[in-house]
Amino acid sequence: MPTILIADDHPLFREALRRSVQRVMPDVELFEADSVDALYALVETQPDADLLLLDLNMPGAQGFNALVHLRAQHPQLPVVVVSAREEPIVMRRALDHGALGFIPKSADSETIGQAIEHILDGERWAPPEAHSASPTSPDEREVAQRLRELTPQQFRVLQMLGVGRLNKQIAYDLNVSEATIKAHVTAILRKLGVSNRTQAVLMIGRLAVDPGGVVPPPEDQD
Repeated sequence: MPTILIADDHPLFREALRRSVQRVMPDVELFEADSVDALYALVETQPDADLLLLDLNMPGAQGFNALVHLRAQHPQLPVVVVSAREEPIVMRRALDHGALGFIPKSADSETIGQAIEHILDGERWAPPEAHSASPTSPDEREVAQRLRELTPQQFRVLQMLGVGRLNKQIAYDLNVSEATIKAHVTAILRKLGVSNRTQAVLMIGRLAVDPGGVVPPPEDQD
């Protein structure tokens, strides 16, 4: 019995995707997550899942960051991006960052089913225009490589930095001391090769779907 994970914050689309999958695989076992944190917990409880269908835009996700992190932490889990962002360059970036497929949300159920079948058979699948787009830049690939070096907890801290959380707020959210968060931030800066949290967020912002919209965080006061 194949196991497929669906990560999307829109209940109606999760329902539509679930029906599309069940239409081609009636015996499939499905599990769902509506946020990135819920997804990470789900992946830990389903380590042998056959496929993850991942939306790019949901709570906790910042562009391709979650995709890159998941591929680093769970390389055995095939990931397919399912997104309403259907520009060829977005599709190509998803593939270059480790997705085995890209399914536009505008695709009909037959196309979704065919795509999933191809990927479960070990093939890659994406609309033809994805392959005609320019490859992802070396700079962006380098950022992704540095992101892969972060531990899961460091990645969570970096995500919170990206939405403007201060050290004391992150410490409260994660139920740890502020000193622990400062240690994580120090390690993050070292692994990313930057000197402060603003540079870290701007660097990782290159993996956003729209990098120009990334807002630098406030600097913590010692």
